[in-house]
Amino acid sequence: MKNKEITILVAEDEEYNLMYITELFSTTNFKIIEANNGKKALELAQINPEIQLVLMDIKMPVMDGNEAMRKIKKLRPNLPIIALSAFAMESDKEKALKLGFDAYLTKPLDRKLLFQLIDNFSKKE
Repeated sequence: MKNKEITILVAEDEEYNLMYITELFSTTNFKIIEANNGKKALELAQINPEIQLVLMDIKMPVMDGNEAMRKIKKLRPNLPIIALSAFAMESDKEKALKLGFDAYLTKPLDRKLLFQLIDNFSKKE
């Protein structure tokens, strides 16, 4: 799986978190496209059909992750979008999944869980 070429859009406004996520993928063949707000994520999802997965921070400037996810899903309903949040409450997770996210991960990201999700979603193609 790690050798598989997957293009992932990472929408995250905090530089430290973005660096951490990029570091997690440094040993893989994954191509990472970065967006620092929801509007940019939406634009990138529109112009990069090769994106196979989105990691979407929920709290971002310009356009938040929830709105960006909804707009991306309208354009690309089958694109898996994983919510990233610092909130670990079960109710937060349920709310995100109800809104239309395909999965929910809390920060700091669990590498094993993240790669498991990526593997599951990339098999669906």
